[in-house]
Amino acid sequence: MRTQVAIVGAGPAGLLLAHLLHRQGIDSVVLERQTRGHIERRIRAGVLEHGTVELLRAVGLAGRLDRERMVHDGLELLFDRTGHRIDLTGLVGRQITIYGQHELVKDLVAARLATGAPLLFSAPALDLSDLDTGQPVVRFRQDGRERELRADVIAGCDGFHGVTRPAAGAGTYTHDYPHAWLGILAAAPPSSPELIYAYHPDGFALHSMRTPEITRLYLQVAPDEDLELWPDERIWAELARRLHRDEPAWSLTTGEVLEKGITAHRSVVTEPMQRGRLYLAGDAAHIVPATGAKGLNLAVADVVVLATALSEWYATGATRLLDGYTDACLSRVWRVQQFSAWMTTMLHRSPDPFTQRLQLSQLRYLTSSTAAATSFAENYAGLPLPRPTGWS
Repeated sequence: MRTQVAIVGAGPAGLLLAHLLHRQGIDSVVLERQTRGHIERRIRAGVLEHGTVELLRAVGLAGRLDRERMVHDGLELLFDRTGHRIDLTGLVGRQITIYGQHELVKDLVAARLATGAPLLFSAPALDLSDLDTGQPVVRFRQDGRERELRADVIAGCDGFHGVTRPAAGAGTYTHDYPHAWLGILAAAPPSSPELIYAYHPDGFALHSMRTPEITRLYLQVAPDEDLELWPDERIWAELARRLHRDEPAWSLTTGEVLEKGITAHRSVVTEPMQRGRLYLAGDAAHIVPATGAKGLNLAVADVVVLATALSEWYATGATRLLDGYTDACLSRVWRVQQFSAWMTTMLHRSPDPFTQRLQLSQLRYLTSSTAAATSFAENYAGLPLPRPTGWS
């Protein structure tokens, strides 16, 4: 097989990149190791930054999103049994959108299939070769036999455990956090119109949502926590305790637990994000703790930069933007890492009494200072995206 851009991975990064390239007349083949049903059911983050929604709208991908999304103009920080609202829209003129990542993937898959361009499911990439030449190769398996896909460029959008990240041969910065999240998906209407981030003496809790009927909730636990020790009744009791506030009218809505699991928190940055004709994007290049809701949005920023660079290269032959891809991405990546790490360490209860006092001091300052709240809102609602070639 032969194409211009071989895209490994059909998550949001790979599918959005394919869509942006298609709009510029650039051919691509997307390889995905899982089935279509698997990637469309896989529950992931559901917070979209203002700029991400603007991009999806500008490139014709926001039809269902605009009909079904939940728009939030603010969020709540809960500590000392008191809620404090951060007015995102009032402070920076930008809002956030709740729309499940799997729903976005459904939209992206449908858009890709509508073009008739190749999207190969159950086609795992096995290895890469000839990355430093003008014709890199992806070897993959499909229907029980091995095949080769030759391209001008390979885009690695296959996540942290895919084949493209190690093929880049780059250095990696990592940081592991001393806690994990026990998360549940519940058939219960949200108990609040907006997200609640709770700092509690027994650990962090988060009240989020996916739809008006489905709630997503999290509890801070130890990284080695045994999920078997957390029956549904205990989870609901602990959520009610950590999300409690001195407001009698508020109560936690419960329901059937549809899914639960434990996820560790870590930060990862791969530098450089390119080698020869291979370019990494999304989780293949970096991972952020989920507290700041940045993973999907950071992947979107990567592919905007990459699509713009590839458009210029194919149109003019100039390599300036492709050569500068890593630097262009990393300025945002490290800003997002810093914000996500800061938010994570501020909200997750530390066993150290001195750190606890620092955390409370930061929370009190953040919720009493307009300057501090504005900085928070600017980062949480999302920094502006670069505008790629072909935006209307």
